Amino acid sequence: MHYVYVLKSIYHPDKYYVGLTKNLKQRLKEHNEGHTIFGNKYRPWEIETYTAFRNKERACQFERYLKVGSGHAFLKRHLI
Repeated sequence: MHYVYVLKSIYHPDKYYVGLTKNLKQRLKEHNEGHTIFGNKYRPWEIETYTAFRNKERACQFERYLKVGSGHAFLKRHLI
C-alpha cells in the first residue's frame, strides 16, 4: 500500500505537512526525529489523516493535488 498522509504540528497547530510513503509509522518517526528539512522547526508531528492507495501512481497524483491550488482548498475544507 501507498499512503498519502497529512501531519499536523502539535505545538504549531496551523502547520501541516502532506507526504507520501509506503510505511506510515516509520515516516512519522522520521519526521519527529528531524530527518526532514521543512518539518524540523514544527516538531513534534501527529497524523491528522491518511489515505491508502494500491497504485503508486494514483497516490502520487493525489499527493500533488493536495499540495496545489484547488487540492489545497479541498484539504483544508474536507481533511483537516
